[in-house]
Amino acid sequence: MAKRRRLTPAREEFLDTTPVVETSTRETGLAAAQPARSGLPPIAQVAGDSSTSAALTELTEAMARARREGRLVQALRLDEVEVGHLVRDRLEAEQEALEELVSSLRRRGQQTPIEVVDRGEGAEPRYGLISGWRRLAALRQLRMEDDRFDSVLALIRSPQSSSDAYVAMVEENEIRVGLSYYERARIVVKALEQGVYTETKAALQTLFENVSRAKRSKIKSFMTVVETLDGSLRFPTAIGERLGLELARGLAEDPTLAKRLAQRLEAAAPASAAEEQALLTAALAPPLPETRAAEPREGAETREVLPGLKLSRQGAHSVTLKGRLVDAALLDRLEAWLAETCRQNDA
Repeated sequence: MAKRRRLTPAREEFLDTTPVVETSTRETGLAAAQPARSGLPPIAQVAGDSSTSAALTELTEAMARARREGRLVQALRLDEVEVGHLVRDRLEAEQEALEELVSSLRRRGQQTPIEVVDRGEGAEPRYGLISGWRRLAALRQLRMEDDRFDSVLALIRSPQSSSDAYVAMVEENEIRVGLSYYERARIVVKALEQGVYTETKAALQTLFENVSRAKRSKIKSFMTVVETLDGSLRFPTAIGERLGLELARGLAEDPTLAKRLAQRLEAAAPASAAEEQALLTAALAPPLPETRAAEPREGAETREVLPGLKLSRQGAHSVTLKGRLVDAALLDRLEAWLAETCRQNDA
């Protein structure tokens, strides 16, 4: 029986274990052998490349989906955002609160993005503000002192309708700072004027869905004040619930009250919220019974308070004013002062 010949392992010095890949050379157009980048066999490289490509495609699609759904925070230039895209519900920002926000942004940067809507190609500015008015105002104030604050972090939303955009704005302000009754009523009035809603009830229930029925009823009452005196009032957000409801009732009962109030407000030009509210309170007071003005008795104490204004005192309970300065504006101021003085004494 023939003896079998055993096979011996190949000697390592005769083998080149480095994997090769073929690349074309510019000079010859022939394939040149080069070591593989990963040291893996070709089939593993193909699988790896396919996996990487799939991951990149998935990431790209995820980013695009997040952008479409408004979940991707983006940095926009401040000038790219139009503040007046919607009629704002907040009429003013308290300076102290705004300064606190400015200090926070200066120290920590913007932590919460604003919400905007893409107004489309060709629109100037490109984006319209939905919510975040105070943050945008604070950043614009900071930009005047430091160019680093030239951008704002934003979520680009795609509201299905104007109603959705208004709801988003109102809800944020209700949660963050809270609106005055006048501001709440005003945004309902403006939304109705712009055709966002066709009925008052629908507007109230949609914009203020999460508040009580009683609160919505008060907002509706304040709408009367907005509709008749918006533009005449200088400090409307300072009007409290009680005075606002009394004012709404008076305006509804007396069709001439709105015109008289507007004239008084214009003539008196109150310099503070207290003066304006005193004027409104005096106008709502029931009229005093008409009495014939008593003529100053002989011997009454009379003095000239100002050139064109004389004051006569007749005992402890009677005063008469005379002169060219005695006009409607002076009487309105006097009524407002008396009402405020009485209110403070009662308090």
